[in-house]
Amino acid sequence: MGNVREHDAMPRVSAKRQITLPIDQCREVGIEPGDEYRSFVADGRITIVRKTAGAAKGILCHVDGTSGVSDEESLEDALDESTP
Repeated sequence: MGNVREHDAMPRVSAKRQITLPIDQCREVGIEPGDEYRSFVADGRITIVRKTAGAAKGILCHVDGTSGVSDEESLEDALDESTP
C-alpha cells in the first residue's frame, strides 16, 4: 500500500459531515485551500485525491471499449442497472 503515515490528531466529522484535513498531510501532498478533490470508496475506506489537470489521463487505457455503443446507450444502461 506504499508509504502510509497516520496523523497523531484525530479529526472528527462535524454534524454536516465535514472533516478538517491535517495541515501536515495537506502540505505533504500539495493540497491548498480552494483546491478541488475527488473522493472514492473502496474496501470500506474513503480516499481523497487532489484534482490535477491530466491526472486521469490513461487511467482507462487497459479497458477495451465497444465502439458500437453510443454515449446515450451507455448512460441508459448504467441508469437501468442502478435502479432497484
